[in-house]
Amino acid sequence: MPRQHVTTEVNGEPQDFLCEPQETLLDVLRDELHLTGTKEGCSSGDCGACSIMVDGRLVCACLMFGVEAQGKTIETIEGMAEGDKLHPLQTKFLEEAALQCGFCTPGFLVAAKALLERNSDPTETEVRYWLAGNLCRCTGYDKIVRAVMDVAAETRET
Repeated sequence: MPRQHVTTEVNGEPQDFLCEPQETLLDVLRDELHLTGTKEGCSSGDCGACSIMVDGRLVCACLMFGVEAQGKTIETIEGMAEGDKLHPLQTKFLEEAALQCGFCTPGFLVAAKALLERNSDPTETEVRYWLAGNLCRCTGYDKIVRAVMDVAAETRET
């Protein structure tokens, strides 16, 4: 089958690319668009390393075909910061040492941002539930949860 032409928006910018019908959106992001912040961990939707937003919905990019991005709005980790200004979650992850090797961090950040956009006052249980689809082998999760809770509290104060 011939490569398909796809027109979409990624991190606020219009994008056009060609992809094979069976190629995942994760592969397209990394190989065609050179957005390598989104990581490939399991290729089965179990680890959350490839978490992105598609039309405002949290999605594992390894479970979506690139051709399904036609006409969609996609947000990746590269779109979180505004130029040199980090998103408050990125800053708090650094301050709280909520990352170690960093492989899972982009997925956690995207998922945490999605949570806080839906619920600015989550309980710790809600944060843990929301982030349960993201796996980390290094941190033990407590610092990640604390960072998300701190950003939520600081956002409510402003």
